[in-house]
Amino acid sequence: MKRWKVSEIYGPETVEDEAKPRTITQWAEDDRPREKLMAHGAETLSTAELYAILIGSGSRNETAVDLMKRILGDCGNSIAALSRKSVEELAEYRGIGEAKAIAILAASELGRRREMEKRPEREKVSDARVLFELLHPMMRDLNTEQAYVVLMNQGLYHIKTVRLSNGGFTETAVDVRQIMIEALQARATVIALAHNHPSGNARPSREDDRLTKSVKDACETMRMHFLDHIIITNGEYYSYRDEGRI
Repeated sequence: MKRWKVSEIYGPETVEDEAKPRTITQWAEDDRPREKLMAHGAETLSTAELYAILIGSGSRNETAVDLMKRILGDCGNSIAALSRKSVEELAEYRGIGEAKAIAILAASELGRRREMEKRPEREKVSDARVLFELLHPMMRDLNTEQAYVVLMNQGLYHIKTVRLSNGGFTETAVDVRQIMIEALQARATVIALAHNHPSGNARPSREDDRLTKSVKDACETMRMHFLDHIIITNGEYYSYRDEGRI
């Protein structure tokens, strides 16, 4: 008995072929974001198309572009919201495995670092707004609290920024002695503190107030100038100095 071949019934594309995701090179020419980028430039591509180039393929039922459109839609079409997703959350989407999820998050991190490179290395931190703009790119999309100390010279020129803690900002999480050591090693005479509130509420807590006082007292003892303590959210900040509390 002659066995039927699937290709004789359905044509040259087999059922097994249909089960495999199509890579970008298998798409119609008009739908290929790589070719579109080469012909017209990266700026002509949508955000979904740019991410599609990174992941290369989608799932059985979706192209990479359609898959990324759906994922971005679930994030409110916000790259910032997408960058806050974890590898595990992204991998829940059919067509996005661990490797593709890592590629998406790596691209987001590169974008953040590129934005940080725009700023001059020895910038004068003349007010709270400059301090916010210096730190916002590295802190805006964090899901946990992180604390940083910004070290400056007597002229208020930025020397370096040091991360103090990850996951909490209290007197137990941040060692005031560490702040002083970092300042002495960098020969800094002016310091500023900054941390983020993932909740989006920039108002300080009692713990924030207590730590601010401890750092201020330590600076007075070490004859350093405590410039400010700011709390950063996604696009906003609270300044202790601007509020007259330092």
